[in-house]
Amino acid sequence: MNYLYAIILAIIEGITEYLPVSSTGHMIIASSFMHIASDDFTKLFTIVIQLGAILAVVVLYWKRFFQSMDFYFKLLVAFIPAVILGLLLNDFIDELLESPVVVAISLIIGGFILLKVDDWFKSNETTDNDNQTNVEISYATALKIGFYQCLAMIPGTSRSGASIVGGMTQKLSRKVAAEFSFFLAVPTMFGATAYKIYKYYKAGFELSSSQINYLIIGNIIAFIVALIAIKSFIDYLSKKGFKVFGYYRIILGIVLLIIHFTIFKLSV
Repeated sequence: MNYLYAIILAIIEGITEYLPVSSTGHMIIASSFMHIASDDFTKLFTIVIQLGAILAVVVLYWKRFFQSMDFYFKLLVAFIPAVILGLLLNDFIDELLESPVVVAISLIIGGFILLKVDDWFKSNETTDNDNQTNVEISYATALKIGFYQCLAMIPGTSRSGASIVGGMTQKLSRKVAAEFSFFLAVPTMFGATAYKIYKYYKAGFELSSSQINYLIIGNIIAFIVALIAIKSFIDYLSKKGFKVFGYYRIILGIVLLIIHFTIFKLSV
């Protein structure tokens, strides 16, 4: 890890965290191409810089966070499935993070789903759902979206993509589902970050001054880039839908499989 790599990974995090393309998958890919060692600090870095992306949501939607306690209770309900499954499957998830094939296959499968999502839930966009607020999202709907979010524990799936599609299955419009997904990212990513830091120190590791600097710079850059990405994504999604993200995922997944089974294999 060096400053250049930290900046590149932070930019990737800021762009992809709220897009349905899998930020984790992209950082695994970028780390592999830049030959960044998959050590404990690198894994910690890719999680902790999510704090910058979290702050972007809080800044952009700060009024919603002061709306009512009901807002927080619904986020808590949606967050519970990720807490339970995350703790139970943590070691298994860490193993999957090492597999580029899992990432590639998840990207392709998710891509085909995104190609059809707009057609499946076309009726959602013809109702008055764009005027909904999080208050009108029931606790049952919040819980169901939380379970959909758990699909993102498979690297390459996309937390935002899974939770947005989950919201659309509950008759939410693309915009409303995306915004609730953004809000749900706050407790989810904060919890994942806190747990990762706890495990890091429990394992006996300590952060050096340079590593702390990497984390500070990474969070600042992820915050700035995420601000731009969120606004751009909401505008694009409301007008155009998911298809471009579906094609992107499929192409990227196929390219990754080709690279993995040819170039890497030939170099062994």
